[in-house]
Amino acid sequence: MNLHLIRHTSLDIASGVCYGQSDVDVSANFAAECSALSAKLDGIQFDAVYASPLQRCTKLAQALNLGEVQEDVRLKELHFGDWEMQPWDSIPRELFDVWAHDYAHLSPPNGESFTQLYERTKMFTEEVSCRLRGKNVAVVTHGGVIRAMLADALNMPLKGLFRLVIDHASVTQITLSDSVPRIQFVNR
Repeated sequence: MNLHLIRHTSLDIASGVCYGQSDVDVSANFAAECSALSAKLDGIQFDAVYASPLQRCTKLAQALNLGEVQEDVRLKELHFGDWEMQPWDSIPRELFDVWAHDYAHLSPPNGESFTQLYERTKMFTEEVSCRLRGKNVAVVTHGGVIRAMLADALNMPLKGLFRLVIDHASVTQITLSDSVPRIQFVNR
């Protein structure tokens, strides 16, 4: 299975705000970014299209017109709990530092850990790869989900995943065949 992981376009939100699973809308650059993404995906026939149910992903999935879109809650971004829609600078530094030191296992207050995101993402990938072996699958989702899928494919620890930069309106491809996943490209 070829997983084409498409990160949503830029958002209509001030920089420096923690938004995670908040349903933030796309920016005024949506049409241009969508057009650039369409060119990157031109010529690929998708057998299935999945999207996070957050509007920034569903709008993009519909606009790309890659096929019937199936929403899946497992594709949502990390839930930052009480930190959602707060400026990062307003989060008490001592709380943030503890979380940042072990975000794989710790969650923000009333949020989820990266391990929880990883587990739900892994369940999605395993389920879809069983049903769509050898097929092209588009997944319109978030940076955290793409990082989790890369970590699984590379068998790497979750600590340090935020070192991977996943650009808005980018495509990352993972091929899952037999027992050895392959990263074809990142941020195309």
